Amino acid sequence: MQVLSVASEVYPLVKTGGLADVAGALPLALKGHGVSVKTLMPGYPAVMGTIRNATLRMSFESLLGAKADVLEVEHQGLDLLILDSPTFFDRPGGPYADAAGKDHVDNWRRFAALSKAGAVIAQGGMAEGKTGWQPDIVHLHDWQSAMVSAYMRYAAEPEIPSLITIHNIAFQGRFGADIFPYLELPPHALDIDGIEYFGGVGYLKAGLQTSSAISTVSPSYAEEILTPEFGMGLEGLLAYRAADLHGIVNGIDPDIWNPATDRAVQSNYTAATLKARAENKQAVAERFRLDQDEGPLFCVVSRLTWQKGMDILAEAVDDLVALGARLAVLGSGDKVLEDAFHAAATRHPGRVSVLSAYDEPLSHLMQAGCDAIIIPSRFEPCGLTQLYGLRYGCIPVVARTGGLNDTVIDANPAALAARTATGVSFGPVTAESLRRALRRAVRLYSEPKVWTQMQKQGMKSDVSWEKSAGLYAGLFQNLLARKGS
Repeated sequence: MQVLSVASEVYPLVKTGGLADVAGALPLALKGHGVSVKTLMPGYPAVMGTIRNATLRMSFESLLGAKADVLEVEHQGLDLLILDSPTFFDRPGGPYADAAGKDHVDNWRRFAALSKAGAVIAQGGMAEGKTGWQPDIVHLHDWQSAMVSAYMRYAAEPEIPSLITIHNIAFQGRFGADIFPYLELPPHALDIDGIEYFGGVGYLKAGLQTSSAISTVSPSYAEEILTPEFGMGLEGLLAYRAADLHGIVNGIDPDIWNPATDRAVQSNYTAATLKARAENKQAVAERFRLDQDEGPLFCVVSRLTWQKGMDILAEAVDDLVALGARLAVLGSGDKVLEDAFHAAATRHPGRVSVLSAYDEPLSHLMQAGCDAIIIPSRFEPCGLTQLYGLRYGCIPVVARTGGLNDTVIDANPAALAARTATGVSFGPVTAESLRRALRRAVRLYSEPKVWTQMQKQGMKSDVSWEKSAGLYAGLFQNLLARKGS
């Protein structure tokens, strides 16, 4: 089976979040299920500066007003199609925003161009007789590529089955109706059954409306987004399409995230040699200039935002320190929250420390050395940080939502008795509920045998892509069977 995946970021070339990890890891995992994937992504400067020996596969003289080429290249096992269009993608800043953090004003055109290129490729644009290539299925990721299925629906060619994956429904790609004349779609596409959304244009809405099936990144999140609390205005459409909605939890790359071989950690270890984590714990404390003592060391590796629940953690920091714990925070985000954590570090020198940045190797060391990782998200479609924690014996303390709920088994009395607990879950997402969870975690830490059992159980969890890749392959097969029926 041949699949065209279209994504705005792909690890290891470009990453701002979990979408990139999925777009980079899932194609590799699908190979074992007989699925071959080509991934179309934008040619950002970081991408064009990395790829070598690419082959020109097709050209657009005018792709929504700009010249563009499609280059094919193999990179670290991935078969990539790069949309090389300097007009759209050769600019400073990140994939979506400039160096000052302000969204590029033409994001609507940039990602409509990516989507239109994807639709052209899907419908045989790269085919050259019997030697050409055309996919059986198209896999779309979030709003940035959601318009692929819309462009396919309104084209003259037969429509290829498509799956759109929602990584975070909060990001929808909403724009004013004034952009519609420039999208090169027929007038009737601006309709409630097409891309119209509350009087404007909705890219994610368009994908949900026009794709053959919808998936999201955990079973719990698939249920949550059917409600007004989590559906962000799209719950009605999703309820209408509930029969086509599937929740498949994300995985992680067990070769990259492996405490036995990870070069970013001070001391490698396995579930049988957990005492070797002590050297990593010492290294984390040194890096963050924290006290060296026997108390638990908690960490945060996250964007510091309201969605991630960082405001309630900021409220609970003093209580955590009063329990004898330390806290290392790696991340940046809302200035008010950054300031709140820096203020806590000033109040508690040696007990709380903050690095306002993102450092991939340091995040590995923190998972390998900290005793627990705090993830108090208000909503979390899947989450990968808790999966890293499970893999590294860093006990997750998580809000009971989305993928956090699906992947962490709470240390309640029944789970402790059955020796199946892997973390501490709490709800509702309030500062007081988090305080209770942190007290529970510290109590559990004071019982070394119980804590070690939880670490070992977490490290036994299957957090790889193997099972989930099989579910995706099965979903692709069902879409093909539906097309042929």
